[in-house]
Amino acid sequence: MHEEEDGSEANSCTASRIVATKSVDVAELEGAKEQPSKLCGYLNKLSGKGPLRGYKPRWFVYDPRKCYLYYFKTPQDALPLGHIEIGDACFCYDVEGEEGQFEIRTAGKEFPLKAPSRQVMHYWLQQLQQKRWEYSNTRGSGQRDSWSSPTLAHPLTGLVDSIIFEKLSDSMEKVRSDFAMETETDGGGMVGIQSARGPSAASTNPLNSLKNIGTELRNSMSYLRQGRGVESRRSVFYTSNNSTEEWELVDAPPKDFPEQKHHPDTHRHSFGSAFTFDFVRNSARPKRPLLRDMMGSGRFGRSAETRSAESSPVECNGSKPLEMQLRLQSQQEELSRKLSFINQELVRLLQQTLRTSQCDRPTVQQITQLETLLQERDGQIQSLCGHMERLALEKDSLQQELKGLKIKVGEINDQLGMLMETIQAKDEVIIKLSQQSSEQSGNPNDASSLPPNKEQQELDILKDSLQGYKSQNKFLNKEILELTVLRRNAESREKALEAKYTALEAKLCQVESKYLVLLQEVKTPVCSSSEQSPAREVISRLLEDALQAEGPDQQEHPIFKPNTVSEYDVYGFKTVPEEEEEEEKLVAKVRALELKSLSMTNQEVSVGVKWENYLASTMNRDLVRSPELKALIRCGVPHEHRSQVWRWCVSFHVKKFRDHLAPDYYETLLNVAREKPNPASKQIELDLLRTLPNNKHYASPSAGGIQKLRNVLMAFSWRNPDIGYCQGLNRLAAIALLYLDQEDAFWSLIAIVEVFMPRDYYTKTLLGSQVDQRVFKDLMSEKLPRLHAHFEQYKVDFSLITFNWFLVVFVDSVVSDILFKIWDAFLYEGPKIIFRFALALFKYKEEEFLKLQDSTAIFKYLRYFTSTILDSRKLMSIAFVDMNPFPLRQIQNRRSFHLEKVRLELTELEAIRQTFLRERETSQDGRSFVSDDEEDN
Repeated sequence: MHEEEDGSEANSCTASRIVATKSVDVAELEGAKEQPSKLCGYLNKLSGKGPLRGYKPRWFVYDPRKCYLYYFKTPQDALPLGHIEIGDACFCYDVEGEEGQFEIRTAGKEFPLKAPSRQVMHYWLQQLQQKRWEYSNTRGSGQRDSWSSPTLAHPLTGLVDSIIFEKLSDSMEKVRSDFAMETETDGGGMVGIQSARGPSAASTNPLNSLKNIGTELRNSMSYLRQGRGVESRRSVFYTSNNSTEEWELVDAPPKDFPEQKHHPDTHRHSFGSAFTFDFVRNSARPKRPLLRDMMGSGRFGRSAETRSAESSPVECNGSKPLEMQLRLQSQQEELSRKLSFINQELVRLLQQTLRTSQCDRPTVQQITQLETLLQERDGQIQSLCGHMERLALEKDSLQQELKGLKIKVGEINDQLGMLMETIQAKDEVIIKLSQQSSEQSGNPNDASSLPPNKEQQELDILKDSLQGYKSQNKFLNKEILELTVLRRNAESREKALEAKYTALEAKLCQVESKYLVLLQEVKTPVCSSSEQSPAREVISRLLEDALQAEGPDQQEHPIFKPNTVSEYDVYGFKTVPEEEEEEEKLVAKVRALELKSLSMTNQEVSVGVKWENYLASTMNRDLVRSPELKALIRCGVPHEHRSQVWRWCVSFHVKKFRDHLAPDYYETLLNVAREKPNPASKQIELDLLRTLPNNKHYASPSAGGIQKLRNVLMAFSWRNPDIGYCQGLNRLAAIALLYLDQEDAFWSLIAIVEVFMPRDYYTKTLLGSQVDQRVFKDLMSEKLPRLHAHFEQYKVDFSLITFNWFLVVFVDSVVSDILFKIWDAFLYEGPKIIFRFALALFKYKEEEFLKLQDSTAIFKYLRYFTSTILDSRKLMSIAFVDMNPFPLRQIQNRRSFHLEKVRLELTELEAIRQTFLRERETSQDGRSFVSDDEEDN
């Protein structure tokens, strides 16, 4: 169901899939930053109800993630009025209709639209057909979930795998290009982002500039309201227009204005509110050009393009009562609005006065001011009541005048009907006489009695009509072709899904039969010394089936023999290790299946829908820090939007650095690294292949991420020569490169090292890392006292495990799905997230730790317990709910306290080391060397 235009929002949308894009090297950095052109512009949309129904300018924006065409009042609006589904729509237009008018027809609804010109209309139709064709082909690839969209408004620039869709066949594209209409440009600047800044169809109203300013203010204020969602961002206050001193309601509540369908057979036009005429021309009769010229395209309506005020006195007389009635209604509405506003202000003022009087005893001056204000309000009410009485008298006089005008209109309508019949009869007589004269005259040169100039005009009109019909024929042929292909694709997808369902059902039956045999054998075992037990045979078969790898037949027919677990996950990490034993492989495969099932829960789908709604509301603007965005990021960023969100988070944190540097700062550092030797380059080369060996992007020297990782680390070492390179930086940069390009990954490393973490965190002494471990121990004793006492009882130093958590932000410590959700919140909020999730991991497995009564068993469980945590929703609930309150000031104070203690300890250790070195040198200098014989004696 589509939502209505007035005040309604776009439907909940689903999360979107990924378009294949490759990250670029240094030479391609500039091209990677170019964003694809956005299909947007002004169109007139038919909306309203009854006599107020008409075309209104709307700003349309195409969203490729869901194949929706959103429409707004102005380009500055944050919330769309509604949307049109393009993926399953068809398009049409009438050659004889008004110029630029076309329709978009979806399931059960029609959207009449009007472009400024025929050229712009052709451009929109061509573009919408192309977008629908691309969307249908990506959807038809069979690699799209039921709740996700295949394309992205912001393509990924990192290393993570994307969906690679098959290219369209050349023959089909050639046929489509043959039927394509000829359009020169995009309509002379009437389509695109520039049209939002320049003059447009919406600028005809002189009040639009003031309304746009108010809209921008409301959009900016909507992010400052805490505790409100997208649905509640509407103002119900009244505002005043300084030029007219009239009150109008800002963002009135939504009204249901169902859009009426136009019937192409008849054209009904009304005069006023009660008189309707129907001039229907029989399609079987021949057209009369003389009558068409006299009637002005044969339509008696209120269209300003087909007639002028000087040639239509009947229309002026007919529309005068309607104007008077509307003016009277508007005056009454304005008066009622003024009264209601005054009453509201008076009640609010009285309530405020009452509250202040309850708190403090009012002074005599305040009472006097209040009495004066009440007297002024009483005077205003009296004057408005008098004004209302005068308006009532004026209303009575206008109603009497309206009755007289209606009688006159009726008489004029009767005369108009008689004149129309007379003109029609005369026209028929003229046509008959012209036909008889042409038949009687035998000379073909005398057949045409029209002057040469009129004959040339008729010929030009016929040529234009012929050209219009040719364009319409091409467009309709292309539309029929594409709709046929779309229908066939839908049928093939349905058949493929049925075949997949059948194959899965057969596989399930086979597995159930094996388990039944196994249960039967366990119930009544058959012992045999010479032969192997049947139960063992069944168990071995089940294990082989569970660990069976993809064969060539499965790759050729993935539908009939589906494989539920792929070799790599969506981030490029191996799901099943190769060098482990079969039992560990089976455990890894079970873990991958459980992660996949958790990612398909309703909660994950709802998070994707919330992100789609939020990004749709920010389609015309950049992201802004707000409580709503913070709550969404804490739920986890969907895979297809993570690149955009990470890029924005990094840019926000390093803006103070980048504003004072040259745009080519990163490329300059790379050039310096290539020309000059770097003392950190040797260690960087040693650690490249040891960074993420279980990720396919860094598994071999020829992998796509190795060179990019080398560039980022070398550039960072030249920016921070005091740090150079520290083990741990390579993993931070490698994770960032999965979703960001080289330059953004470089700035993300700067944000972590120079903004988030304290000084000396990644230096040789690792002073900041040692301080954080002591702060974490304090938090453990406060938040998890039982577990902390348990570790103290058995003298287990858990900092040997947690030290790496803080240094590399949980890389290689948790499963990939949880890792990237932690990074989402970490890049937005900072290092406090590490403490939250470190405590949450221990809280998640607290009962299991308390059951262990041996220090060796506890430390062994410490090494691998994080890999057994799979439910990211439960972990995030513990981190962001159970760990509250969690003030950052407390962490900073404890860091300062422990920093002084660690520095004193390091100073003492350095003094002890220096003393030991001096004593050893002294003992070596005073030592005498003797022979073996002397030593024996």
